[in-house]
Amino acid sequence: MLKKFAILLLAASSAIAAESVQLDFTRYMDGKYIFERNCIVCHGPRGDGNGEMAPTLNPRPRSFREGMFKFRTTPFGSLPTEDDLRHTIKHGLTGTAMGMFSQLTDDDVTSVIEYVKSFSRRWRKAENYAEPLTLPEPPDWLEDTKQRATHAENGRTLFVTNCSACHGPAADGKGPAVAGLKDVWNFPAKPSDLRQPHLRCGDRPQDIYRVLATGLNGTPMVSFETTLTPEQRWDIIAYLFTLKLPDVPTLGNAPPRETVKTK
Repeated sequence: MLKKFAILLLAASSAIAAESVQLDFTRYMDGKYIFERNCIVCHGPRGDGNGEMAPTLNPRPRSFREGMFKFRTTPFGSLPTEDDLRHTIKHGLTGTAMGMFSQLTDDDVTSVIEYVKSFSRRWRKAENYAEPLTLPEPPDWLEDTKQRATHAENGRTLFVTNCSACHGPAADGKGPAVAGLKDVWNFPAKPSDLRQPHLRCGDRPQDIYRVLATGLNGTPMVSFETTLTPEQRWDIIAYLFTLKLPDVPTLGNAPPRETVKTK
């Protein structure tokens, strides 16, 4: 009996060892320092999204405990690549409190990514990893006004069928299903107003295509990789670009004020 128990214990220990990853302690401690100086006020000391500022923010800061990340180039349900995380840290997310941490060096970002990974056990399991999807460049017809209009009309029909329940017929984020939508953190999952000139996923057609292909982990926004063809996805994107609201001038690009001359 004792021998059998020892064998089981050895097997369990081997499984744990196989699951664990090599920890670069120096990198981890550097990342901890950077996280505490730049991220803790929103994401919290435990990485659970319950930082000091969290109750005042909408949307709330991401919890890293579940290992769920919305913006990725990897398939639905998979962990993001390091380049995916690097892009979010460096460029921020429009419409949220997640700003651009462009002041961080590449080495700083690598360290903080290593630290963020320590919050979830999903990073320790090989089955949660996947190669990034190969995403195509926008079709040439997007640059042709007449062709784009034809594709946009087809995209309108596809949007109503596949997207309007959440995003609304006008793509304003006010679909009939909105009231019942929640994310994995049990917070209301408000669909994006897709008319806005700047979206969290990015402003380029290929940024929207990426979300249609990968979905947004932890939210009701699933991947359309198997339900819509690439051509249909580009048609929907063409339609969305017909709905774009004008960008709002900011202080940085506002025209200079006239100088008032005094006698």
